[in-house]
Amino acid sequence: MVQFNLPKNSTIRVGKTWPKSEGATNTRKVQIYRWNPDDGENPRVDTYHVDMDTCGPMVLDILIKIKNEIDPTLTFRRSCREGICGSCAMNIGSANKRLGDGINTLACIHGHDEIDGDIAIYPLPHMPVVKDLIPDLTHFYAQHASIMPWLETKTNRPAKEWKQSIEDRKKLDGLYECVMCASCSTSCPSYWWNGDRYLGPAALLHAYRWIIDSRDEATGERLDELEDPFKLYRCHTIMNCAKTCPKGLNPAKAIAEIKKMMVERVV
Repeated sequence: MVQFNLPKNSTIRVGKTWPKSEGATNTRKVQIYRWNPDDGENPRVDTYHVDMDTCGPMVLDILIKIKNEIDPTLTFRRSCREGICGSCAMNIGSANKRLGDGINTLACIHGHDEIDGDIAIYPLPHMPVVKDLIPDLTHFYAQHASIMPWLETKTNRPAKEWKQSIEDRKKLDGLYECVMCASCSTSCPSYWWNGDRYLGPAALLHAYRWIIDSRDEATGERLDELEDPFKLYRCHTIMNCAKTCPKGLNPAKAIAEIKKMMVERVV
């Protein structure tokens, strides 16, 4: 009989329950994924009781409060606190539901009042974990770099600036606002299974942003680079990317527009 063994460090165990703060009367239970690559232990889920009377309104406020006042070893990324840098992307949901029912979003703009019951916080799914809530985005950033996220021009540089009409500028709306948080790509089943070759919704959204830019003069080369069974065509329009995007963008639409351009240039 075939026996299947889970990879090392794949079984999540019950972790430590931290005591409530003295005098706190309005507390909320928060369960957080913990993993330290240096101790050789399996991941665990620690439970914290946070005094909500002295906590800010966002999930990131909870994490900062835990790190400052309860457990200084908790590790996570954050920077702008305004949904601009994309650093604090993680999977956030209700601990009262089954594992996996959370959404990938930015902790700094996701209010804890939007979550029913106890709060569960995990790192972005299907990504290698550096430590605790920090995913390894090395491959994700390399894919972004591969689509040449800059203007490619062949004509002589103008004396002042590359001009663009108001109408052409509007074509970039819904594209340039992406903060590269990886919430969309890590919500995509096609990216889960083919992330080594499929560029994913975030990179393809950025690819379309430069393809559609009227100032860019490398449209043909960009489309040639994407003409691949995996880079572009692994998208099956499941729409998880649009559903989870914390900035309200629609990567699936951008991918569909690229596919349309591929057909038009052949016809």
